[in-house]
Amino acid sequence: MELKIGHGYDIHRLIKGRALILGGIKIPFKYGLFGHSDADCLCHAITDALLGALALPDIGQSYPNTDERTMNINSTEILQNIYRNEILHRGYKIVNIDSTIIAQEPRLAPYIDQMRQKLTQLLQLSMEQIGIKATTNEGLDAIGEQRGIACHSVCLLNKM
Repeated sequence: MELKIGHGYDIHRLIKGRALILGGIKIPFKYGLFGHSDADCLCHAITDALLGALALPDIGQSYPNTDERTMNINSTEILQNIYRNEILHRGYKIVNIDSTIIAQEPRLAPYIDQMRQKLTQLLQLSMEQIGIKATTNEGLDAIGEQRGIACHSVCLLNKM
């Protein structure tokens, strides 16, 4: 048995005029996340956790924000590409993923199961293998002031 653990973190500013996408799910809100891609910080944190478990460079190395070809790319596509081309290609399977989204607003609890379901489809997992929690920053710092959303993710991989 060869186990590897990875951690990922991502944060994006909230802006008007963009859709809020988290875990591949569009969430009704007055703001969206700013970024080169769709800025889905949950998918970005999970992607970085997967890359980190294999001691590979972060998401920005494979999908730099200077590449016009990937402007507005869906982060679910990035996640799925890394899963197929790095995790599966190197002979690993995902044991589990656990993530925490930090957002003062909107209330994310009603969307957690939809996010989990979307991620199980993308990563060929069961619902028991994907944990997603949401919390606030109790009004503290930029996240608490509704200027951004952040996410932490960890994953455990096992050699097949």
